[in-house]
Amino acid sequence: MNLSYFISKRLRSAEAGSFSSIIHKVAIGSIAVGLAAAIISFMIMEGFQRNVKEKIYSFSNHLLITKFTMNNAVAEQPFQFKIDLYQHPEKFPFVKHVQEYSHKAGLIRTESEVLGIVFKGVSKSFNQNSFLENLVEGKFLTFPDSAYSHEIIISRSIASKVNLKVGDAVILHFFQNPPRYRKLKIVGIYETNLSEYFDSKVVIGDLRLVQQLNGWATNEAGGLEILIDFNQFDSYELWKHDVKSYANAIQERIINNAEVENKWISVLSAVWDYKFDFEQSALDEAQRQIGESMDYDLNVETVRDKYIQVFEWLGLVKRQVRILLVIILIVVSVNMISVILILVMERIPMVGLLKALGGQNKLIRSVFVFNGMNLILRGLLWGNFIGIGFCFLQDQLHLVKLNPHDYYMSYVPVDWDWLTIFLLNLIVFVMVAIVLLLPTRFVARIQPVKAIKFD
Repeated sequence: MNLSYFISKRLRSAEAGSFSSIIHKVAIGSIAVGLAAAIISFMIMEGFQRNVKEKIYSFSNHLLITKFTMNNAVAEQPFQFKIDLYQHPEKFPFVKHVQEYSHKAGLIRTESEVLGIVFKGVSKSFNQNSFLENLVEGKFLTFPDSAYSHEIIISRSIASKVNLKVGDAVILHFFQNPPRYRKLKIVGIYETNLSEYFDSKVVIGDLRLVQQLNGWATNEAGGLEILIDFNQFDSYELWKHDVKSYANAIQERIINNAEVENKWISVLSAVWDYKFDFEQSALDEAQRQIGESMDYDLNVETVRDKYIQVFEWLGLVKRQVRILLVIILIVVSVNMISVILILVMERIPMVGLLKALGGQNKLIRSVFVFNGMNLILRGLLWGNFIGIGFCFLQDQLHLVKLNPHDYYMSYVPVDWDWLTIFLLNLIVFVMVAIVLLLPTRFVARIQPVKAIKFD
């Protein structure tokens, strides 16, 4: 048996109920609390991002194709949507679904209220599966074989503002010359809690109504929405392409930087800021391939570009969680340094005796390293138990509630990412293990004569 490990094991068994055992518990507790906080933070952050993205994708999918125009109006310019992508989506393995749509501005008018809205016309090709998660009352639209459907779906926010419910008839006035109106029936109510973008203004109805009001042909629409299958992309290939593009950008920054002394600072800053976003890279690649296959008068953009404020905010949330992880690592590392120093100071007579018997500094340091490793592993075990246990209870029971109007959801979401949990364990273990070597260097300064005399 390894002598250092043997001594460390005997020390642990002899310290039950002593001051050292209390110090051990403090060290284990600090590691456990730190890892549990990191796991909970990352799982909640991932769940929050996933929920917000799914709500946006359920309305707009991943890519949008529209007629190229310099006009910023709500209504789109019509185009014949049965392009090659629409008729033969199998040419693009990553395309999961394609659907046509169009928007038209209008008003909801009741006996006592008037409210501005945006009518979104959809067709039978609309992907109902993802949208039904947002449907809180009623049912989805029924599309007749001829003419347009007289049914609409409104948000809970709009319903409360104009005092309407499922089954009520409502008059919609559309902005055009001359103005037109239609009497429609509410068959469903949805809620995404993304009021700024959807709930406060979007009403869903039949695309054929927009086509009739605008005088469009049946094969014309305002745009196409494309649902992407991310499993069709190779993350390694996307990463290589992303790194190459980023390196070229850094090189160009160096060339354009006239101040020589700032070049390396600029490079280091760029490297520090680099982050690989698989989803964004996949969308960019899909946008590039689809854009090359279309006519020049059509424009393709990602939903991230359209709702850039939301995704930038989600990126800020992710950055804050990473900062929290750094703070946790600093606190845990400082605690471990303090604990090991206390243990070394408490065992100065033992260190002196081992040195007097011929023990090398490496052997004595290994005793405390083994002791510290034991504390780290026990702390990780308890940290995983606390963190994963809380996430499991929250995922199943929704213990922590939220105000949906402020946080876009009614409870704290959890997304299970076992790779992230493994990486958090690895990061905490490696960082604390490296820091563990610092206080053990104090052993080399202990002189045997003074240590034994002190005893």
